[in-house]
Amino acid sequence: MPFVYMLRCADGTLYIGHTDDLADREKTHNEGRGARYTAVRRPVTVVYSERQESMESALARERQLKRWTTAKKEALITGGLAVLKSLTHEQSAADREHALYE
Repeated sequence: MPFVYMLRCADGTLYIGHTDDLADREKTHNEGRGARYTAVRRPVTVVYSERQESMESALARERQLKRWTTAKKEALITGGLAVLKSLTHEQSAADREHALYE
């Protein structure tokens, strides 16, 4: 079953990816073979994952999460749904305001 996942790197940054084997993918990242970004920021730890229906949906969710602010990602990780909703509303308002000036 496919997953989208977030890793916390040793420097505190987050990495988002997708896989069909979560445990193996974490191991691959920690061996320095997962991605250039994580290879120099080891060790990494899976801090969040979501099961998806297909690899296509996992990739789509990965793309969506990569566009989120760090604050929204952290709220998702900690399960702070109220915070996540307020950040979503703030970002939507900022996006609308930005569109007015384009």
